[in-house]
Amino acid sequence: MSRDEPTNFLYPFIDAQEDDPTSLLADLAASARAKAAESLALRRATLDANAELLQVAATETARRFAAGGRMFTFGNGGRCTDSTTLATLFARPPIGTSLPAWSLTADQAIVTALGNDVGFELVFARQLIARANAGDIAVAMSTSGNSPNLLTALAEAHQRGLYTIGFAGYDGGAFVNNPNVNACFVVRSQSVHRIQESQALLGYQLWLAVHERSGDQGVGAA
Repeated sequence: MSRDEPTNFLYPFIDAQEDDPTSLLADLAASARAKAAESLALRRATLDANAELLQVAATETARRFAAGGRMFTFGNGGRCTDSTTLATLFARPPIGTSLPAWSLTADQAIVTALGNDVGFELVFARQLIARANAGDIAVAMSTSGNSPNLLTALAEAHQRGLYTIGFAGYDGGAFVNNPNVNACFVVRSQSVHRIQESQALLGYQLWLAVHERSGDQGVGAA
């Protein structure tokens, strides 16, 4: 971050050079409470807005797992780590049955080789070509819903008969009303931080609903 970059959009009271430590701590505490309240309100609104779609996606995902399908997750940057977390939740859950799920970002050798040899836009699509079959599930996680490599992978997945799920923020971007995206969960916020938090909750709720449909007892109480 450059020395001249403004931070007042995050913490205006810091840039104001507050001299009173007590006042500064009070401002920090108030800011934290406001962000927590904002996050909670958005997560509740997001779950309400996506409740019906979540049930539809969970039913189809559980059906495909039961028929021998596998899940492949992918994303860029922060969504890379979120997609890995989601795959891990399905593959190594804290409770309940392990389901076959892999993150296409987990192997640095494969990602960098594909990026170098065929181009970054194809790093996920090429992996799906090599590994995925009709009956599998593809999950793309994005903030904007406009990442070219995610859209390319979703198109490839849809063509191959995978059930495709997209996570997006803002207005959903190109994920919305896309024929290659069977289920699109949109977190309607302009804050990257709040979008990430709500997407994490949606991913957990998807896992929970899939396990409930798979007959796991006690998972809902975890």
